Amino acid sequence: MKKIGIIYGSTTGTCESLANQLATCLGVSDNDVHSADKLTDALVSAYDVLILGTSTWGDGELQDDWYDGIKVLKQADLNGKTVALFGCGDSEAYCDTFCDGMGILYEDLKDSGCTFLGNRVSTDDYTFSSSIAVVDGTFVGLALDDVNESAKTAGRIQAWADELKHSL
Repeated sequence: MKKIGIIYGSTTGTCESLANQLATCLGVSDNDVHSADKLTDALVSAYDVLILGTSTWGDGELQDDWYDGIKVLKQADLNGKTVALFGCGDSEAYCDTFCDGMGILYEDLKDSGCTFLGNRVSTDDYTFSSSIAVVDGTFVGLALDDVNESAKTAGRIQAWADELKHSL
């Protein structure tokens, strides 16, 4: 099986908690779950599959831990790497920037040579007005609203993890 690393950016702990739930569903060791502010080229090189998660802050901005982390990824050789994205957002209070952080990660990496996986998540079961994480009518990764739709979180994570496992 391919070596999977989960990298997350989390200010309040929500995205970190979701990263750990995802790790459990995928059978990924706690040692392979890292904060984006600890990202290095050596860490990127250690994994075949990078699962990247972020919350969205302010006016649709990438979470602060990704400030340097995204620079590391943009400079790394991602050819041959598989990347899957997940994002946290608040679809009620920030319905016009829902999971935009995930969309920013996608935009920054889409021409990097990596192959995206789990990037056709239907928007049908979500309520929001706008998101740059929607491309060609679907989310570019798993969108989660653990604030307003926490009852759906575990099921969404499990279904997405099952899809990733099947594709890997």
